[in-house]
This record gives sequence, C-alpha cells and structure tokens, in this order.
Amino acid sequence: MAMTSTTTSRRWSLPNLLTYGRVAAAPVVAALLFWPEVDALRWTALGVFAAAAITDFFDGYLARAWSQQSALGRMLDPIADKLLVAACLLMLVASGDIAGWSRWAAIVILCREILVSGMREFLAELRVGLPVSAVAKWKTTLQLLALGFLIAGRAGEKVLPGTGAIGLALLWLAALLTLYTGWDYMKAGLKHVED
Repeated sequence: MAMTSTTTSRRWSLPNLLTYGRVAAAPVVAALLFWPEVDALRWTALGVFAAAAITDFFDGYLARAWSQQSALGRMLDPIADKLLVAACLLMLVASGDIAGWSRWAAIVILCREILVSGMREFLAELRVGLPVSAVAKWKTTLQLLALGFLIAGRAGEKVLPGTGAIGLALLWLAALLTLYTGWDYMKAGLKHVED
C-alpha cells in the first residue's frame, strides 16, 4: 500500500504538474494562433507559450533538487517539449509567419525531433539511454526563443520592429544546431545498433 501511495504522490508532484501544464499548453497556443491577425490573441498565445517554456527549465530542476524524479516525468518531459514546438511550428507555417525558405528550418526541426524520438524508443528496448547533451539544451533554448518572437509576430512588430526577422534568424540558428545534435545522436544510436 505504501508503494501505491508513493507512486500516486509522485504522479502529482509539482515537477510533474509543470510538465502536464506544458502538454496542455500546446493545444491552447495552437488554438490562439488560429486567428493570427488578432493582436490580443497573439499576446495571449505568447504569454501561455512563455509560461510553458519556463516550466521546461523548472520541472527538471525541481525534480532533481527535491529528489522527485520519476519514470513518468522522464517520459513526459521530452514529449511535452516536442508537442509544444511542433504545434507552434505548424501554426506559424499555416499563418505565414514562417514562409518561403524558412519552412525548411521548420521541417529540419520537426524531422530531427521524430528521428531522435524513434531512436530513443528503439534504444530503450536495448536498455540504453540517450542523454541530452549541452548543445541540445542550447538548441532547445534557441528554438523556444525563436518561437516566442514568431508568435509575437505582427503584434510584436508594433512594439519591436524586426520581431519577425529576429525570430526567423533564431529559427535558422536552431535548425543548424538541430542538424548538429541530430547527427550526434544518430552516431551514438548507430554505435549501439552495430554493437
């Protein structure tokens, strides 16, 4: 009975609640971006997105600091990140905030996320972990910053001219780091497959 109680309390620990919030934020931000011409909705989407992005740092930090790490948290954390990033990229392409050649940056980011997720799933069967590298953390930070600027988009241009251009430049930087980290993970994964 004690084990069930501990499992239940871990499931509802603050770090896991923050992760659940990030999962819930993805469809909320996507819904708000359905009307990209409405400035108030853009700012609301940015607020929800920024809060979700901040939880990405705090959920892992608090889980380690309070010794509340759990298998559920380890599984959901990268899923929450990918849901948030993918939902935003898709809506920003649909709204035209990411257009032309910049769509390739979005495609590179999405393809890498799918590749790494598939590799992690395969390696989990072999009982092999694929730890997150420092460069991958920088990549995630750049992605979140880029998406923040792009979500502000047309509304942001009225406050900070060049908001869209800054967002696209950061998106391309994130895409380059995405290629680098994707190749890094691929090499590490293939080594275990060959072994």
